Amino acid sequence: MEIYVARQPIFNKNKKIYGYELLFRGGTTNAFPPIDGDTATSKLLSNSFFNIGIEQIVGGKKAFVNFTEDLLIKKVPTLFPKDVLVVEVLEDVKPHQEVVEACKEISQGGYGIALDDFFYTSGWDPLISLADIIKIDFRATPVDTIREYVENLSSFGVRFLAEKVETHEEFQLASDMGFEYFQGYFFSKPQIVSGKDVSPSKINLVQLVAEANKPEFQFEELEKLILRDVSISYKLMRYINSSFFRRVHEISSIKQAIILLGEVGMRRFISLIVMAKLASDKPEELVRTSIIRARLCELLGRHSGEDINGAELFTLGLFSLIDAIMDQEMESLMNKLPLTESIKRALIAGEGTLADFLRIAVSYETGDWQGFADATRKLGVEEEKVPELYLEALGWADSINAI
Repeated sequence: MEIYVARQPIFNKNKKIYGYELLFRGGTTNAFPPIDGDTATSKLLSNSFFNIGIEQIVGGKKAFVNFTEDLLIKKVPTLFPKDVLVVEVLEDVKPHQEVVEACKEISQGGYGIALDDFFYTSGWDPLISLADIIKIDFRATPVDTIREYVENLSSFGVRFLAEKVETHEEFQLASDMGFEYFQGYFFSKPQIVSGKDVSPSKINLVQLVAEANKPEFQFEELEKLILRDVSISYKLMRYINSSFFRRVHEISSIKQAIILLGEVGMRRFISLIVMAKLASDKPEELVRTSIIRARLCELLGRHSGEDINGAELFTLGLFSLIDAIMDQEMESLMNKLPLTESIKRALIAGEGTLADFLRIAVSYETGDWQGFADATRKLGVEEEKVPELYLEALGWADSINAI
């Protein structure tokens, strides 16, 4: 059985990653394979924790995982590490005595418990008293009802997580109402402020990234640009001398580093370091997602039926969230950058072959399995290969973020 694992970020009030909800599928349809659902879920969990390695998926953060009523009663969560796992009790679980007793034992074992897609009835009081987190769908629940839940249930000592937070306004509203955790893709949307312009220094940095990715890339010019920026110079030397490269002798000059990394390596390095500087006041997940998309798009190009330049695909993924990083409309930013027309078309209008590669990356990370299936079929990418490529992109992103 192929294992498809998507993840949705969960932030705290400071927009720092607290954990990820893991979305498991036994294939690319929005349903489990044609075997018993509990068996499929157990196998997927086991493979993800023990075969793939949960550390590679969540990077040391919490893993929120849905459990069915039967799996709770069988205490399946206790098979997994309590310092990583948060047990999500699905909304269709009936809170009868057997379930309550199982959850009590799970809680006493040191596991965090979250009530998913919560809707209050008095019958849930025993589980609420055991829960650490209550998750409320911020779009499906009326605001007045949400306020009532937060006010009345806070006495249980639970914390509240707002699900499906898709805009910064919703994030702020949920925060003001007393929510401590936030799940959704609000972080990947720009905060457009009328009349605001991008500072020349930031535009220069973005242009540096774009120039570094042009075909007529010049090593000498790049060396001059790097030497002008102390922080980039420091990071380059730290990167080239890291354990990732396993060098016997330490590299001591920018010129040596550039030669050893080569054209492709330097393009990537400049792109990633500059993006991190541009997004210094943004959630770390924003840059991390950009890096994952960049690497995944590049890898997808190698396994597609299209003759596409890998560097162009990498740049496409890297710039896919530049509007959120810069808080500007995508079209406005594209007009200021020396990117190819095919990249601009994909990012502005979602059109062209490049857009289909980005569609695979985005649909996979959000668990949109139908969109994923459509895009992979269109590009001739084997669906079964993508989980492996996605995990490779995650690992690569971790090595970059460690710089």
